Amino acid sequence: MEKIKLGISACLLGENVRYDGGHKLDRFLTDTLGRYVEYVPVCPEVECGLPIPRESMHLEGDPDSPRLVTIRTKQDMTDRMVRWAWKRVEELDKEDLCGFIFKSDSPSSGMERIRVYNEKGMPVKKGVGIFAKIFMDHFPLLPVEDEGRLHDPKLRDNFIERIFALKRWREILSKKDSRGNVVDFHTRHKLLILSHSPKHYQMMGKLVAQAKDLSLKQLYQEYQTLLIESLYLKTSPKKNSNVLQHMLGYFKEQLCSDEKKELLEVIDHYREGYIPLVVPITLISHYVRKYDQPYLKKQIYLNPHPLELQLRNHA
Repeated sequence: MEKIKLGISACLLGENVRYDGGHKLDRFLTDTLGRYVEYVPVCPEVECGLPIPRESMHLEGDPDSPRLVTIRTKQDMTDRMVRWAWKRVEELDKEDLCGFIFKSDSPSSGMERIRVYNEKGMPVKKGVGIFAKIFMDHFPLLPVEDEGRLHDPKLRDNFIERIFALKRWREILSKKDSRGNVVDFHTRHKLLILSHSPKHYQMMGKLVAQAKDLSLKQLYQEYQTLLIESLYLKTSPKKNSNVLQHMLGYFKEQLCSDEKKELLEVIDHYREGYIPLVVPITLISHYVRKYDQPYLKKQIYLNPHPLELQLRNHA
């Protein structure tokens, strides 16, 4: 797989673009995830023409439609930022991004819970950064997160799983359109989808079964929407355990009673929170290789992202 293209707030890469001339380098993003992605850095303040260093800003007014105002001199930068942002997202359309990592708490780039100050100078955490909102409105299906939320192992796992899945889907889109490509993609991703949303698993199964009755354009559009919706929903020990037990069913003829009992115990220990997901996954992967199980060998669920990211060590 080619590297995944991700937009990112430039300060997170160590670029000295913040209002005070500093940065907010995030080593996980640069040193670990950075081995698998190609970043497209964006700094709204600098790119819209503001200097380094510069007067700090915050959001004021209506949380649903705030103004971007400098704190000391009260200059309103909203229109300037909005004009630049709409132009920038049109440029980013050409980058084939699979997601964006925003800077948390930023009045331009924060994706949620940004302070918006009322006329009395009291903040409420209900705002969205000016650029972040325009980006998310323009790319409603793209995975987005901020670096603060990515410190949560479950949110990190979910985001990275989504960007890798979207990259694989984009590779399907780059091929000649065919119903067979969608069927093949769905077959390999079935258990991954099931681990996120049994409801979408059923809906997507019906959609693929009816593929011959749909135009290729409709099939691709509807499948993509359901894929992104399904993976946005988070996995859970209960949903993962359901998938693991489903996989166990493929070894009914090969495993002895003690091996089945051991695997069920490991799945139960995972569901109860005593061990991470990587333990039952490793055991099942061993049986997949040992017995050369053809269907499970193709399942992305067993390897949705590089092992080096160690995401399932905490799940």
